[in-house]
Amino acid sequence: MNQRMIVALLVCIVGLLARAEEKPIRIGIIGCDTSHVPAFTKEFNSPKADGDLAGFKVVAAFPGGSPDLKKESMDRVAGYVDQLKAAGVEIVDSIPKLLERVDVVLLESVDGRPHLEQARPVIEAKKPLFIDKPLAGSLADAVAIAELAKRNDVPWFSSSSLRFGPKLVALKSDPKVGEIVGADAFSPSPTEEHHPDLYWYGIHGVETLYTLMGPGCESVTRVRTDGAELVVGTWKDGRVGTFRGLRDGKHDYGAVVFGKKGIAAQIGFEGYKPLAEQIGRFFKTHKPPVAAEETIELMAFMEAADESKRQGGKPVKLDQVLAKARQEAANKAGH
Repeated sequence: MNQRMIVALLVCIVGLLARAEEKPIRIGIIGCDTSHVPAFTKEFNSPKADGDLAGFKVVAAFPGGSPDLKKESMDRVAGYVDQLKAAGVEIVDSIPKLLERVDVVLLESVDGRPHLEQARPVIEAKKPLFIDKPLAGSLADAVAIAELAKRNDVPWFSSSSLRFGPKLVALKSDPKVGEIVGADAFSPSPTEEHHPDLYWYGIHGVETLYTLMGPGCESVTRVRTDGAELVVGTWKDGRVGTFRGLRDGKHDYGAVVFGKKGIAAQIGFEGYKPLAEQIGRFFKTHKPPVAAEETIELMAFMEAADESKRQGGKPVKLDQVLAKARQEAANKAGH
């Protein structure tokens, strides 16, 4: 073996040893009352994980749960905790204990109402944070989370898994569609009494709409019956986008997109892996795939839809509900 080959072999061995000694990025979970918890754990802890999913391990979880949401939350916690234990995840009894053990956090509580208080210690500990839908239980809390993270210079993002479905994303740049001039998105839209109507589940379809249309909505008008929702948004450039919330009839996810060259549709849920990959990339780069401003706007879209319902279907401007929410958030912060 000549000297060049020996050097190459030594370089290879050093590289292998370095990779073997690399410690995984430790993920902690807050809230064990959603199917997203085992789904994400499976992706990140898989021995076959590669690409943006490689180099992680879910190591600890705080169960949480909302006592006044028995069926939707508390009744689900034990089962998901058992799945995490079987995967070797440590269960802890407080968020501070969780933060001692992890580098990054998935805030997964299905109830948006405690998100602000659950996110606060994570942000103050300077841990990068993904917050599952809905970002919060009110627009004021959503604004408060964004402001808290900004003050502490902590990277975060929130998103539905629908946003990153490959087929949906492909519609945005489909040459047969061309420039998008409008979109009609839909998803199931059951409601929950403690949340604004669309926050609970309609947010999936609203995320789909924003994936295609982008930010810039100025006002919304809402029509509601027991069986359906229809929210019409007018964008500042004159484009119109709609969200249809499904309660009666067949439930599914998707959108029809209208372009200058063609019309196309995408129907169906594309799984959790695309979102998990985005989360992994974010945890490594600290660069959110969705801007905070866009997430706050789509929360305002849903709040404005509620206000339109209260006003009998009148158009409601997003900047009006945002101004009110910012004042409420400032009052909570003592400003």
